[in-house]
Amino acid sequence: MKKEKISELTTNRLSIYLRCLNELAAAGIKTVSSQELAEQFNLNSAQIRKDLGYFGEFGVRGTGYFIEDLRTHLTKILGLDQRHRVGIIGAGRLGRALANYNGLEKSAFTVVALFDNDTSKIGERTRNGIEVFDVKHIARVVQDKGIDVAVIAVPARIAQKVLNQVMAAGVKAILNFAPAPLTSRLGVKVKTVDLTTSLESLSYFLAQPNPAHVTKGLSETTESATARSRRTREL
Repeated sequence: MKKEKISELTTNRLSIYLRCLNELAAAGIKTVSSQELAEQFNLNSAQIRKDLGYFGEFGVRGTGYFIEDLRTHLTKILGLDQRHRVGIIGAGRLGRALANYNGLEKSAFTVVALFDNDTSKIGERTRNGIEVFDVKHIARVVQDKGIDVAVIAVPARIAQKVLNQVMAAGVKAILNFAPAPLTSRLGVKVKTVDLTTSLESLSYFLAQPNPAHVTKGLSETTESATARSRRTREL
C-alpha cells in the first residue's frame, strides 16, 4: 500500500466497487476490466484504477481483474473479513428502525444492543430480539458484547454527551445520525449521515436546466481523468 493517506472518498468508492463485483459474481462472471466495470455500473475507469492502485496491483494486462480475487482483496482492505458488532444509542423510532433493518443480514455488521435513558424502554426487545439497555451501563455492555461500532440516533442537543459516553466506553468507530457537529478525540472516527445535505444535493440536481447532464458523484472532469490515466496502468 502506498504511504500517502487514503481519503474517505476513496474508501467509499471501494465499498461501491465491492458491491458491483458482488453483483457480477452472482451473475457468474469471472473477469472484468476497469472499462467494463465503469460502463456497466456508471463509474469512471480511470478512477477505479487509481483507487485500486493505492493498495497494490490487482489486474492482469489483457484480462482485467479476476472478480473473486479482487472481491477477496477489497473485503480485507475494508475490514469486512471480520464481524463487527454494533450498538445503537437511542431506542426511538430511528434507532429501532436501524436495529430492525434487514439489509444488514448479509453484511459484516450485526446489531447486538440498543441503549436509552428512558426507563420505560429499558429491558424491551425489538422484533429482532435486540435488547434495550440503560445507557448508563454502556461501558459494561460494550465489553460484554464486544461492540466495536456505535450508532448515535439521539436528538442533537444530547449527541455530544452521548458521543463522550461512547468514546469513554472504548468504541472508536461511530456513525452519527444526529444533526449536530460533534467533536471526537484522536483515534476515534465519527461519520455523520447528514440528511439535510443529501436533500440539498438533490435540490441542486432538480434546479439544473437539464438534470440529466449533471456530473455523477463518482465521475471526474475529462482533464482530470485523462491526467490520472497517464499515471495509472491500463487494465
